[in-house]
Amino acid sequence: MSLIKSISGIRGTIGGVAGQGLTPPDVVKFTAAFGKWVLQNSGINKIVIGRDARLSGLMVRNLVVGTLQGMGIDVIDLGLSTTPTVEIAVPLEKAGGGIIITASHNPKQWNALKLLNSDGEFISASEGEKVLEYAENDLAFAEVDQLGSLTFDDSYLQKHIDAVLALPLVDVDAIKKAHFKIAIDCVNSTGGLFLPPLLNALGVNTIYPIHCQPDGHFAHNPEPLPENLQDLAHEVLRTQAHLGIAVDPDVDRLCFVCENGEMFGEEYTLVAVADFVLQHTPGNTVSNLSSTRALRDVTEKAGGNYNSAAVGEVNVVNLMKASNAIIGGEGNGGVIYPASHYGRDALVGIALFLTHLAKSGKSVSALRASYPAYFISKNKITLTDNMDIDALLLQVEEKYKAQPHSTIDGLKIEFDKQWVHLRKSNTEPIIRIYSEASTETEAEILAEKIISDIKEILHL
Repeated sequence: MSLIKSISGIRGTIGGVAGQGLTPPDVVKFTAAFGKWVLQNSGINKIVIGRDARLSGLMVRNLVVGTLQGMGIDVIDLGLSTTPTVEIAVPLEKAGGGIIITASHNPKQWNALKLLNSDGEFISASEGEKVLEYAENDLAFAEVDQLGSLTFDDSYLQKHIDAVLALPLVDVDAIKKAHFKIAIDCVNSTGGLFLPPLLNALGVNTIYPIHCQPDGHFAHNPEPLPENLQDLAHEVLRTQAHLGIAVDPDVDRLCFVCENGEMFGEEYTLVAVADFVLQHTPGNTVSNLSSTRALRDVTEKAGGNYNSAAVGEVNVVNLMKASNAIIGGEGNGGVIYPASHYGRDALVGIALFLTHLAKSGKSVSALRASYPAYFISKNKITLTDNMDIDALLLQVEEKYKAQPHSTIDGLKIEFDKQWVHLRKSNTEPIIRIYSEASTETEAEILAEKIISDIKEILHL
């Protein structure tokens, strides 16, 4: 069993012994600690919650609601929702914070509490430390006359869609005139509730849905990677759709399949959307250290400046604000568009991408071919309890000290237009090893070399 407390929230597997997974006592403890933080930080006794459709969601939701009410906090429950929808709702409801009950791309045995501040943005690392500190101390609960209330609000699906349609760069007429036929895979989570009405509102009348029943029985591994999207690729070919759209369970990651059944590439979701935005509103961009160099190329071609942040959405958002970026995100299909809000949002990404595609007049594969070609090899090493990760990275850094490198998040080493990034995952007990080069073979060779170095250091 696993319980991970990080910048990404409180994440764990369901069941087992308290303290070793996301058990009911753990849910109560960390929810109460966050409730205390919200009261101390904002002085507002109101929190918005929402959840994806995973099997444990209702159980965790019931614990979260009861705990917050027990803290004297009023709860606004959006029910089955998406991460970006809750992010939008928090400031609109003038709440002190938000909790999204989702383990994002993790398999069904996982769930998590994603924690938002009063702006509807993820809390910072220092704020997270304060929540963890509260969790280890005695927490006081409300007397009977001060218990919090519970309000259900199912209006935010439409409010979110309306907000997307109101974005100046979203052109519904252009999308409507393109007569797109689109296959969608929502991995049997809440994308199945949100994508069809969004696409209809954007003027898409022909939709081929697969895995869109929001019952939490994930039809495949929920991470939207190529190997998990073969059903969608087949559906695109079977229906002769113009493209396929895939989202993860909480609808903050977005990937496309080309009309020929090939993957557009999750790294290129942000590249394509940023290219469109930069054409109309020149400016700066940000992605994390593990994201493709193609965003930098596209940004510099448009006359802007590109900056890279440590991995983690809050780190990307902080650097976007500091550099006045007009768009940013992560290479996992996460698009952050400040004109909407500072959070990864697949609904915003879909609307901007379809506008871009419609106005370009190109097929999806032709659009993909218009961008610089890079390939990322994604590997990982599973951690054991006795591994000293910091010492390991220091040894690798010493070996490559002559190369340009960054240690703001793990270790990233650059080799001309190639790079490799090693870092401990925030969400899983692994070291991620990402490498990028102009060909898949070169990227894999670079990754294999670094993995070989690590094995030599660890005497594996």
